[in-house]
Amino acid sequence: MAAVAMRSVWGRVGAVSGTLAVTAGAYGAHGFRRSDRDDYLKELYETGNRYHFLHSLALLAVPHCRRPMLAGSLLTSGIVLFCGSFYYHALSGDPTLTKAAPYGGTLLILGWAAMAL
Repeated sequence: MAAVAMRSVWGRVGAVSGTLAVTAGAYGAHGFRRSDRDDYLKELYETGNRYHFLHSLALLAVPHCRRPMLAGSLLTSGIVLFCGSFYYHALSGDPTLTKAAPYGGTLLILGWAAMAL
């Protein structure tokens, strides 16, 4: 894939991810908080949302690194596994997918390391 196209793809992925993070944050602030969910699930949701938003911003920087496909893929996969498992647990009460969170966290770390390559 051409370098210009690669920049466009990861810039868009970051923008879409950021849009979803802000949307999820709005739900957390207005819909989720009013529910009868316990404090732990609310905290879990907030943590997932914080990491989602911060790593969406990181995706916007991916086009400027030497290996954008590697860094972008790692960060995106990490967002899905880490943040997705937290969102799922907080919204459903089912902790089954939280086993994926450490793998997602590792992918996020590797994504940042890949940006340094």
